[in-house]
Amino acid sequence: FGGNMSYMIYAIVIAVFVIRLFFLKISIKNEKKILKDGGREYGVENSKRITILHILFYLFCLIEAIIRKPKFDKISFLGLLLIIFSIFMLYTVTRLLKDIWTVKLMILNDHKFVNHWLFVNVKHPNYFLNILPELTGLALLCHALYAALVISPLYIFVMYVRIKEEEKLLKEIIIPNGLREN
Repeated sequence: FGGNMSYMIYAIVIAVFVIRLFFLKISIKNEKKILKDGGREYGVENSKRITILHILFYLFCLIEAIIRKPKFDKISFLGLLLIIFSIFMLYTVTRLLKDIWTVKLMILNDHKFVNHWLFVNVKHPNYFLNILPELTGLALLCHALYAALVISPLYIFVMYVRIKEEEKLLKEIIIPNGLREN
């Protein structure tokens, strides 16, 4: 790819962050409706940790890119491809879950399991097909080794806690309520 394309990397990071803000707006709209309809939020403290770590990951990757001034090379390109895939998967998951998709762990009163092949065949696609490739892609794009080494273990731990919380809710509330056809 050649040349000092560091500014392109910064622009991509900022663009992806703005796209994330767009999806956050959708989440907030859905959260308000779920609460208005009598639903509730679970894992509040862990959701705060996830939010903080997500923002820190972006910030540290961007800072590391500014300090290192990496070229847009094959590693950056691979990172960009992972980010594009992750955004596509985020879009897919939000379209499939519709008004029940949130970044928080929220459950409707009569929350049902979405019976789509993606959720039947891939456990937690939002985490494994969206967040994991997004953050991996961001680290690769920015050549952010330290951000990946320092923040990833913490992020993996809070995602482990989130998945455990979600598994419990799936087993105890969502699956017993039946299926929501898509």
